[in-house]
Amino acid sequence: MKRRLFLSGLLLLASASALGAHDLFLKLDSYFVSPGSTLKVRVLNGTFSTSDGAVAKDRVRDIAVVTPAGPTRLDTFAWAAQGDTSVLTVRTRESGTYVIGASLRPRELRLEAKDFNDYLAHDGVPDVLAARRRKGELDLPARERYSKHVKALVQVGDERTTGYEAELGYPAELIPLDNPYTLKAGAMLRVRAVVDGQPLANQLVVAGTRRGQSSLRTDSLGVARIRIGSRGPWFVKFIHMRPASGDTTIDYESKWATLTFGVP
Repeated sequence: MKRRLFLSGLLLLASASALGAHDLFLKLDSYFVSPGSTLKVRVLNGTFSTSDGAVAKDRVRDIAVVTPAGPTRLDTFAWAAQGDTSVLTVRTRESGTYVIGASLRPRELRLEAKDFNDYLAHDGVPDVLAARRRKGELDLPARERYSKHVKALVQVGDERTTGYEAELGYPAELIPLDNPYTLKAGAMLRVRAVVDGQPLANQLVVAGTRRGQSSLRTDSLGVARIRIGSRGPWFVKFIHMRPASGDTTIDYESKWATLTFGVP
């Protein structure tokens, strides 16, 4: 059963099942819009289908939009809570492929050993789980600092443009090397996983739709190759976690990244 996250001081106590439900995605009703539109981008704090709670505006460290004219940064006034979902308002201009991104400030949590191990097993962090097993640390609780960084690709009008591969400088990013709006169902999409500006080799990446997902690993250059099997909204995500170094307040630091787009 899913349980809510409770804040205690600086630590967020959570069950693994609740944490597993709290991916973060930018999702649109349609990824194909007209120039001059006002977009209401839902910030799903939960799954690719539902949001379990709005993200407070003071957690937002950056909002970026990349258009054919170049990148701009938005004020957090564009971010508002509507019930259990935050909404980001973006105005489109000229035709082209847009990138919308948001980066959240870090938060901390503490999990008991079983909950932490379950979280690693079910949320795509098997390498840390294997390391805990090798070191005999499966019975140890864990304190984690995590941050989440999200992007969406939107096709405005008919013109496919460059800029979809823009790096926003976030602590974790998924950078498409192909424009998904030039691909058809069945094609291969290349996406690079990056943390702190460096590509991640052998990083576990999860890709899919609300109907299902699959896992794959990046190559030596940090590139995952994703076969687009169906039309509709898609997501790609990863969690990069490593033991904390030089910080006695936490045991692990994780950086989460997601990318969403539509397949025509």
